[in-house]
Amino acid sequence: MFKKPLFMALAFALLSTSAFAEVNERKSLQVVNDVSSEVRKYTRFTIFDDVRVGLAEDGVVVLSGRVTMPFKKDDIGRIVSRVNGVSSVRNDLGVLPVSPYDDDLRYRIARAIYGNSSFSHYAAMASPPIHIIVERGHVTLTGVVNSDVERMVARSLATTFGAFSVKNELKTDAEVKLLAEKL
Repeated sequence: MFKKPLFMALAFALLSTSAFAEVNERKSLQVVNDVSSEVRKYTRFTIFDDVRVGLAEDGVVVLSGRVTMPFKKDDIGRIVSRVNGVSSVRNDLGVLPVSPYDDDLRYRIARAIYGNSSFSHYAAMASPPIHIIVERGHVTLTGVVNSDVERMVARSLATTFGAFSVKNELKTDAEVKLLAEKL
């Protein structure tokens, strides 16, 4: 007589726990998407900045990457803190050093990549997906491209300007989708 209600209560508790976990996971993904969207909308966010968004426990957003100016680090932290679902922000953004050599290298690589016919469709975007991070003559390419061929062409274009090193962290659309499915 008591076994059926007890079983039903236990089953309900298990189902509601898994449903809660799915809702909580979806909410976390939505917070990360909202934060990423706000960062992209920041008017001073350029192809020379790279901001990565992570989510720790209890709505703590972790920002990492590099920006070109100290005020950008502060502005982005402030913008992110206002996003619904964010309880606090751990701002681990680094500020790239001021260097005329690095600035020149950034602009030459950007012109080579976005001026290339393979990437003209990206150049027309409001927020182009390939980011060029230059720190003390070392180049890192980040962002998302359509294919492995585009990834290789971008790296090839970036290596022609005398950088000390070029690190290619570009991801393809397929890799990004695979990572999203794992979450």
